[in-house]
Amino acid sequence: MSVNFIEVRLKTALDCGDVLDSLNDPDVLGAWENGGTLHLYWPEDRWDSGMLQRLRTALGALGSAPEAKDIIVTVVPDRDWNLIWTRSIEPIRVGRRILIRQSWNAARPAPGDIELVIDPKRAFGTGFHATTQLLLAWLEDKICGGEKVLDVGTGSGILSMAALRLGARSALGVDHDPVAIECALEHAADNGFGAELELRIGEIADLAEREYDLIVANLDRNTLLRCSYQLLRPLRIGGSLLVSGILAEDCPDISASFSSADGVLRHARRKEEWAAIEISRRAKAAEGP
Repeated sequence: MSVNFIEVRLKTALDCGDVLDSLNDPDVLGAWENGGTLHLYWPEDRWDSGMLQRLRTALGALGSAPEAKDIIVTVVPDRDWNLIWTRSIEPIRVGRRILIRQSWNAARPAPGDIELVIDPKRAFGTGFHATTQLLLAWLEDKICGGEKVLDVGTGSGILSMAALRLGARSALGVDHDPVAIECALEHAADNGFGAELELRIGEIADLAEREYDLIVANLDRNTLLRCSYQLLRPLRIGGSLLVSGILAEDCPDISASFSSADGVLRHARRKEEWAAIEISRRAKAAEGP
């Protein structure tokens, strides 16, 4: 017997896994993200009138309060979801020379392109979200060769892998979520990376034992505000911290927070409603908490 489904489409910068963890609903079938929109699914017979409020409560716990117009609920008939899903995803080009494809899709790289094979899994970072694309394109401009890179909130590991393909000497990807690191390790193996790429479970507060030329952090607004000092602390003087995961309207607050941690705003970029910021350290850093 066919079963209909409820699809909730939500505009958010939040990670799929974080939303599912906060929601903690055994009836939710899964979630995926594409182009800044999160898709969540329930069996129609398990959906009730209070579910939308429970979803809002879960989002609120993550610091997100979307407007009513940003949440769309529809009934979807039963289909061959795997076939439809795989047919809907195509290889994409980011920046000038980064090509991202899925293992079931063929693509022909142009001369000078770098190629990454990223199959959607349970971790954020397939290359489709605007914040990921902002940072990927910025890596093209910042990597000159030989850099030590730190990727905070690595998710799928896509930013670490792109940095290495572009010429960085080494990359460390850190995430507090064991599932994300498991996914990143799978991607690293699929793309042939070795000892130059280290992936590990960790917290932002534990990152001060090394110094890095370039740090990327695709996180959420509240984490960036809370951890400004800890993110700047491992950055060498003269290096760059690239942050995203924020809306353009959040830039003043994020800039002020990093400024109070002895950071200097260098540049900002925007794609759709999303933004990324480049920050450096002042020569004399203030003492952190």
